[in-house]
Amino acid sequence: MAKQSLVRDFIAFVRHEKKWWLVPLLAILLLVGVLIVFAQSSPLAPFIYPFF
Repeated sequence: MAKQSLVRDFIAFVRHEKKWWLVPLLAILLLVGVLIVFAQSSPLAPFIYPFF
């Protein structure tokens, strides 16, 4: 429930303040975070490490 509220608040903030440049920045940060978590627990880790 808290995550949904956080996402909803973020979307409302972006719309109200016209800070659309935050959306791709947050998406890239989330993508890198998921990639790091995946790289730590995957047998494909040796193939992912060259990206960093």
